[in-house]
Amino acid sequence: MPLTYGEGRERAFARLQREINARPIDERTAPLQHDITEEQGQTTSERQRSREPFSTVPFASDADFVDQPEILAWLRNKCAVPGALAALVGLSGVGKSQIAIEYAHHLRHAAPRTYVFWVHASTQTRFNEAYRGLADRLELPGRLDPKANVSRLVNNWLCDEANGQWTMILDNVDEVEPFFPSRQQGQKTAPAWLAAYLPQSRKGSILITSQSRDAAAKLAGGYHNVKEVLAMNESQGLQLLRNKLTSTLSADDTALELLRTLSHMPLAITQAAAYINRRSRRTIAEYLSEFRANEKRRESLLNWNAGDLRRNERVSNAVVTAWQISFEHILWEKRSAADLLSLMSFFNPQGIPELTLRRYNRTASGVGAFNSDGEADRMFDEDLDTLHAYSLVMSTRTTTDNKLWEVHVLVQFCTQVWLSSFSKPERWKGEFVELLAQEYPEGQSENWKQCEQLLPHVEPLYDAEPVSEQSSKLWAQVLTNAARYLWMRGSYETAQAVVTKAVSARERVLGLSHHQTLASLTVLASVLKDQGKYEEAERLHRRVLEGKEKELGKHHPDMLTSIAASALTLQDQGRCDEAEKLHRRALES
Repeated sequence: MPLTYGEGRERAFARLQREINARPIDERTAPLQHDITEEQGQTTSERQRSREPFSTVPFASDADFVDQPEILAWLRNKCAVPGALAALVGLSGVGKSQIAIEYAHHLRHAAPRTYVFWVHASTQTRFNEAYRGLADRLELPGRLDPKANVSRLVNNWLCDEANGQWTMILDNVDEVEPFFPSRQQGQKTAPAWLAAYLPQSRKGSILITSQSRDAAAKLAGGYHNVKEVLAMNESQGLQLLRNKLTSTLSADDTALELLRTLSHMPLAITQAAAYINRRSRRTIAEYLSEFRANEKRRESLLNWNAGDLRRNERVSNAVVTAWQISFEHILWEKRSAADLLSLMSFFNPQGIPELTLRRYNRTASGVGAFNSDGEADRMFDEDLDTLHAYSLVMSTRTTTDNKLWEVHVLVQFCTQVWLSSFSKPERWKGEFVELLAQEYPEGQSENWKQCEQLLPHVEPLYDAEPVSEQSSKLWAQVLTNAARYLWMRGSYETAQAVVTKAVSARERVLGLSHHQTLASLTVLASVLKDQGKYEEAERLHRRVLEGKEKELGKHHPDMLTSIAASALTLQDQGRCDEAEKLHRRALES
């Protein structure tokens, strides 16, 4: 307001009052609000600069943690570079988050001037919650404005190098969609990317934990920045078990047996130890016996929730539940990959031949629906890559003509439990039996290599006859062919036990005189003969002869084989005259 010479104090004040009253209310208060805001902004900025760096890691350092020096050394080297990005990937319960927690505490001890931010990132909601919490801890101006983009405010703070060194841990990034969302049908614009709020600053580094190698690689800038966390080795597993048990660990072999049974998985070891601790008189041997009692009891033990406070409260402490979340992710992401895992859960855990799986995929896909076998193979490779990305399967070795794969035995069991939740285990067991019926050849010497490779996958079927009649027929075929191979390799006792089951199934389903029943009986008779059980062998050979004669006629070519086998059995008993008669009969036929 301009001064008026000689106006006097009282008149000047009255004029000022009139001018203020004549102005709109917003106009009167704006300069004052600006001054206050500016003053607050300067105060907040100064307060931010002088604040002591802090950590938001929600867990204390674990006294039971078993050091994995190779992984921690890799993390230190990776994250020492300005603007570093790194990721730990592996199965749920393998210890990724625990390693990240220990690394965070080590970092705070070694570099106390470094901020350490822990961000739960399993969903967009959890990510936003974590960033809102960071904004509050950092007391960022504007965070209380309902219209504010709080994630952007945090991002801006992280980008400002004047704020000092920081490390962020993104925990449980199992899906890439929230970070790089695709535009859905009907949407005019794509949703905001959470990845836009992950700055690459020279003063910051980001460590990611994930079950998905693909998701981790996309956020970490490539697969070269990804480290897979595998199950513990024997020494580490024993140390973890020793740390978790309240009683002294005995020096016998039951502890090692328990570790092998639990696939050396940290979550499963911790869960078992908690169960044993809860029942003070329970021993490891008793737990193993209970675990192996039957599938229902095993499922119950693996579903037991130990209530570990060191795991994210929204992540299950039960092995079955934890892994079934991964299975659901895969089912949502790629159903054909979930189907492949379902099939692989019925194989022996080790040495699963890729060629066998690939041939199954071509048949199941209906190659006619594709341009060529090449298209079906490309889709199969994508399915296998998906399972490998989730650390559910691993390549173990490559033979001259085949690659072999492995699945953790607990993963297989939990997959079958998961299948049971929507009544599909029998379907996939049937698919498995049908595949082996196609793949397992008769035991002639030229097929021995293939027989030997597939035999470990047949062995679980010995005591597991399928429910359906069609699957039972195929099951008996697999067992007959396996028994023939075992017989020719000299494993007589096993061959006898296996083919006896095939005979029983075929007699019940096909009938006593069916040619497939007679084929199984022929193998059984041969096995008995080579064990010196001549009378039993002779009786079976006669039954086969009578059955074939009734079914095929006296002069059918297949009769010659049976006649010759009967003659040899008689000859081995020294009954040469009777053997000679049969040989003449064969010649006449």
